[in-house]
Amino acid sequence: MDRRLAAIFAADVVGYSRLIRADEEGTIAALKSLRADLIDPRIAQYNGRIVKLMGDGILVEFASVVDAVRAAAETQQAVARRNAELPEEKRIEFRIGINAGDVVIDGDDIHGDGVNVAARLEGLADAGGFCISESVHDQVRDRLDLPFEDMGEQTVKNIDRPIRVWRWLEAARPGSTVTGSKPLPLPDKPSIAVLPFTNLSGDPEQEYVADGITEDLITALSKIRWFFVIARNSTFTYKGHAIEVRQVSRELGVRYVLEGSIRKSSDRVRISAQLIDATTGRHVWAEHYDREIEDIFELQDEMTQTIVAAVEPELGAFERERALRKPPQSLDAWETYQRGLWHMWSFGSASV
Repeated sequence: MDRRLAAIFAADVVGYSRLIRADEEGTIAALKSLRADLIDPRIAQYNGRIVKLMGDGILVEFASVVDAVRAAAETQQAVARRNAELPEEKRIEFRIGINAGDVVIDGDDIHGDGVNVAARLEGLADAGGFCISESVHDQVRDRLDLPFEDMGEQTVKNIDRPIRVWRWLEAARPGSTVTGSKPLPLPDKPSIAVLPFTNLSGDPEQEYVADGITEDLITALSKIRWFFVIARNSTFTYKGHAIEVRQVSRELGVRYVLEGSIRKSSDRVRISAQLIDATTGRHVWAEHYDREIEDIFELQDEMTQTIVAAVEPELGAFERERALRKPPQSLDAWETYQRGLWHMWSFGSASV
């Protein structure tokens, strides 16, 4: 079986299903136009080979890591310039992931861990941006004048080991052409937004139960002094909308999102909740609870206390883990404190 080293470039369209539902023919035509006018020419300019198209996605192989990153940056800038002339609902934005690694050759196709990592990096990227692996960053940091942020080690699906990830920060540069408003900065302490819980019961009368639990969670989390919690009026603007948690992070300036659902059947109710690192889309914690409905207010109080009691320690542990993954020179005061806590709790006879 033949193998070779390559730079793997994986890209897909953000919110493609939504765009297709709104205007199938227009979206397909616009995507073809973007490829013909902007994407394919830049891939060819930097000697990339399009391996395959996958619906809204594309897999490209480059012989040079530097060329792959240049192609990604110039492609995103060109797409952003075109999007600036379009209404927001018509814009097509891409996410891109780039990895350098060993690939298995199968005719015109490529496979292997190097390809899988590139696909996972693409999933971590912002709309209009791209993420690169540590191996790629090592080869381009002294060769290209492009800004990257160290996201630390990320655990991703179906990859056994954590991946060190770097995110392109073109949006932070003066004169950037990347579309969208500048993301709000993250507060010094852990920030969290509780999105309106979804009523899955099919009964509009149960909507008040979902809203009540959401409001109670916001109030209860606000009482935890080391949390920065977004107010109800801000989070309820997302009610009824399917939205990516990374967009919530950018628009509200939060690291974490708590979301959930309520499903009622007869005299029983199932409440599901999940805590997500909204900067990466990584799940921190998830659980569901089945209860009998006797007194709805008692149920809301119990569920609020149970979820908050589960979220607080999970978030604290995740913050300490995140601080440990970052290089010391990148730590802020809060992260330094969390790293110190980890060492304190780890101290024992084995540490002496």
